[in-house]
Amino acid sequence: MHDDREGLLFAPDRNQLRRAFERAAADYDEAAFLHREVGGRLLERLDLIKLQPQLILDVGCGTGVITLALMKKYRRARVIGLERAPAMLAKACKRKPWFRTLYGLTGEPEALPLANASCDLIFSNLALPWVTELDQALAEFRRVLKPGGALLFSTLGPDTLVELRRSWVAASDGYNHVNAFFDMHDIGDALLRARLAEPVMDVERLTLTYSEMDGLARDLKALGARNVTRGRPTGLMSRKRWQAVREAYEQHRRSDGLLPVSCEVVYGHAWGPTLSASRPWDQGPAVFPLSQLRRRNS
Repeated sequence: MHDDREGLLFAPDRNQLRRAFERAAADYDEAAFLHREVGGRLLERLDLIKLQPQLILDVGCGTGVITLALMKKYRRARVIGLERAPAMLAKACKRKPWFRTLYGLTGEPEALPLANASCDLIFSNLALPWVTELDQALAEFRRVLKPGGALLFSTLGPDTLVELRRSWVAASDGYNHVNAFFDMHDIGDALLRARLAEPVMDVERLTLTYSEMDGLARDLKALGARNVTRGRPTGLMSRKRWQAVREAYEQHRRSDGLLPVSCEVVYGHAWGPTLSASRPWDQGPAVFPLSQLRRRNS
């Protein structure tokens, strides 16, 4: 996705991304309902895995809402929260139970500040949409996973914000205005390239609704989900162009009077490197609902 000229234009600007999340920390929880909903569903999938981790890495822990639930689920595990924005990490560390320690690390998924084969579980809720190099991030996950350790993540697919993207196209000025997201099959291929074992993919589509487009814009700003692609416009947007986008979005208004916001949620699960794998590498990742996974025997 990031290898050609178009991909480079849509690649996130890491510095802009870090600043956006740093500014968003104060109001993040008020708008993070999708993060909480998807995180809860990702936590439920852990019930399908027979694992008693000693060390858990939460990649993209945000303000720690889901991290707290993770700590309660595995009360004996040490939990490390990784975030690129120090302000987010500070809020996460304040949220942890008084009798527990959340070990906070500031860093990027593409360069994890951890030793090889140190983690029993890597949990990552909606952090991968913002990585600059997916292959590098997954290679880092493999590096720090213990043999037989588990990776469980959620991310966003390309149909996310499709209504907003189409509305910007209708009022196009030749720049990118909506972040791009990896396709599920591209993510599956990247898992295989990283040589993570037995990758399984699942996708579901959720729809948020707003009465007005301004509410969506406010929530995206509060989440730090600004346009941080390298092909974004650098000047201020005119009121006339924003009005054109709003009018284009009105074409998507439903019969109940609400504006839909599509979210394509991709879930992934894989295991750390082992000496033998039950599925040959060249068969590709399995694609079916994770709810159909059987528990893994020890």
